[in-house]
Amino acid sequence: MSEVHSENDSRYLQALAERIRARRTTKLFLKRAVSKSLVRDAVEVARWAPNHHLTEPWHFYSFGKQTIAKSIELIRDIAAETKDEKLAEFKAESAAKIPGWLLVTCRKSGDELRQQEDYASCCCAIQNLTLYLSEAGVASKWTTGLITRDQRFFDLLDIDPDEEFVVGLIWYGYPKVLPTQTRKDVGEILTETE
Repeated sequence: MSEVHSENDSRYLQALAERIRARRTTKLFLKRAVSKSLVRDAVEVARWAPNHHLTEPWHFYSFGKQTIAKSIELIRDIAAETKDEKLAEFKAESAAKIPGWLLVTCRKSGDELRQQEDYASCCCAIQNLTLYLSEAGVASKWTTGLITRDQRFFDLLDIDPDEEFVVGLIWYGYPKVLPTQTRKDVGEILTETE
């Protein structure tokens, strides 16, 4: 069966491809808040990620000002404990410049295959979320830094680590700059079989 695309289909697909390519990771944000309703809309879209057996294993934690302030102090503490005071101050100052914080967790499963499938679904949900935000002019950075594995962070958010684990901390905001990137040629990563 041959694939036939109309001119409108081709334009739509090209526009979609450009939107996907335009999504960039950044950590340099303007001091401009992103509306809660936009973030809520992004979470609504995120939950439509592919999900085997419709387990919907994800949970989203949107941080308010107090939680952000406590998280920044925890970043400072962790860096001081694992590195040094100078780096701790730098990391805390950098974190304080991030306007939006959203944590994505995955419910744990005793079944190894289901756990892999659920984790993959959560990753797809994050991609949906960041693409939606990107289309609205909001950039993001998906991080899995030390804070996301520290029990004090779980305590701060009242997360039971026996029930869920962190997939990513999403820092977001309106970007100061968006970096450029390249990728390998498709021929280097695609194997076509007969």
